Amino acid sequence: MITETDIHLANGRTLHVYDSGPADAELTVYWHAGSPQIGLPPTDVVDRPGIRWLGHDRPGYGGSTALPGRDIAAVAADVTWVVDALGVERFAVLGSSGGGPHALACGALLTDRVLGVACMAGIAPYDADGLDWFTGMTPSGEGELRAARQGADVLRAHLSASGDKPPDWLTDNDIAMFSGPFGPWLIKTSTAGTAQGLDGFVDDDVATTHPWGFDPALIEAPVLLLHGDQDPCVPYAHGEWLSRHCGGSAELRTCPGDSHISIFNNTGVAMDWLGKL
Repeated sequence: MITETDIHLANGRTLHVYDSGPADAELTVYWHAGSPQIGLPPTDVVDRPGIRWLGHDRPGYGGSTALPGRDIAAVAADVTWVVDALGVERFAVLGSSGGGPHALACGALLTDRVLGVACMAGIAPYDADGLDWFTGMTPSGEGELRAARQGADVLRAHLSASGDKPPDWLTDNDIAMFSGPFGPWLIKTSTAGTAQGLDGFVDDDVATTHPWGFDPALIEAPVLLLHGDQDPCVPYAHGEWLSRHCGGSAELRTCPGDSHISIFNNTGVAMDWLGKL
């Protein structure tokens, strides 16, 4: 069962935190949600004996105070606040989609505490050397991220003009996920992610398309990258680039036929890998 609580930071911000317990679990896994999702881990669908799940709403989502102008690296300080408050010394991290770079940030910046990093459908840095960043993205995904590159105001205008149309990168496999085991969790977390506005989503996209504030090469812990070969939102080439540029021992596992949301079918694979650290 997930316990939810608020942690009040010294700088006046609040982080809304999720904790499955128990405190004496064999392994703690810190979940980094995609964009735009609140930080509730998928414990109702994927759980393992002896594992404690933690997560938090990134700034601007759910119950966490917005932090305009944040970069990806800022997540490391927030995670430190949470694990210190809960008495957790060492932990693994798991992130998907927009949460992928945030999981990598923890691996790079909290090297003395992170045991391993698992990243599903993670995007590469915008300035990734040798990567044609937009190649393979559908028009709506590319348009959104090009707007984000121009700043928060331009992105807000772009999202407003786009309305509620489903993104063109949603594949049939992705759509099927909403009627499968992950469906209730996907609907709940994504609906709650924008229930109070677009602050978190906008800040995520802007942070993704600007300098991250860390180098993935600084990661010392093992890294597992899971990427669908049919992902038109974050193309497979991004996973390939990360596998070559993450520090530590980075392994890329191709998920045949999977796209951006159906990648969640591999969450159990990531959890099994983390459980062997």
